[in-house]
Amino acid sequence: MDLVNFIKKEFQNWGNTEKFAFPLIIIFIIAVSIINQDSPISIFAAACGISYTILAGKGKISCYLAGISGTLCYAYLAMKNGFFGNSLLYALYYFPMEIIGIYKWKKHLKKSTNEIIKTRLTLKENIRLFSLTTFASVLFGVFLNLNGGNHAYLDSFTTIFSISGMYLTVKRCIEQWYIWFFVNLLSSVMWYLSFIQAGKNIAVLLMWITYLCLSVYFWYNWKKAIYDKDS
Repeated sequence: MDLVNFIKKEFQNWGNTEKFAFPLIIIFIIAVSIINQDSPISIFAAACGISYTILAGKGKISCYLAGISGTLCYAYLAMKNGFFGNSLLYALYYFPMEIIGIYKWKKHLKKSTNEIIKTRLTLKENIRLFSLTTFASVLFGVFLNLNGGNHAYLDSFTTIFSISGMYLTVKRCIEQWYIWFFVNLLSSVMWYLSFIQAGKNIAVLLMWITYLCLSVYFWYNWKKAIYDKDS
């Protein structure tokens, strides 16, 4: 497939509202960040991160291209702000998982639209995953707290739940959006507290708030797609 046809398929099946609203969100965050004299790396990380979430929500494999760039920038920002769990998560887990995601998603694309085939977990798989994730989050929170991490338990829960969220993203499961809603909510609080303390990284704060809204939007869209497929 040539580049032009690939790009056309990546933007196939986008509604008029999506075509207008999604770019406007990114432009708004960039504008507000520039006005508040945010750092270029923070603005770039936010733009890449939101682009990744939007494209992933639409089931487009190109999401990983934006994700890889944003991941490296966010890992640096998290380390700089004392969120050691988040920094390690992005550098050592998200980065390789996004490369794996390209390979995995490529095997499950609809030929007509280049959109992934969406799946869901069984009840047993849900209980096992959420129980293990919660238990691991508490243990990691204790570790970060003992080692002087900033907002250790917020950092821990966002880190560990993000591991499960990324795993479910690569597996193309709708349950990822429940996890991303929880992670995005806690991350918004975490970066708000950081913004209040230092007055920096407003782009990252706005990024997480946008993620929170997008997680609800795409949960609804994935649920509709899976329901239509099963009916």
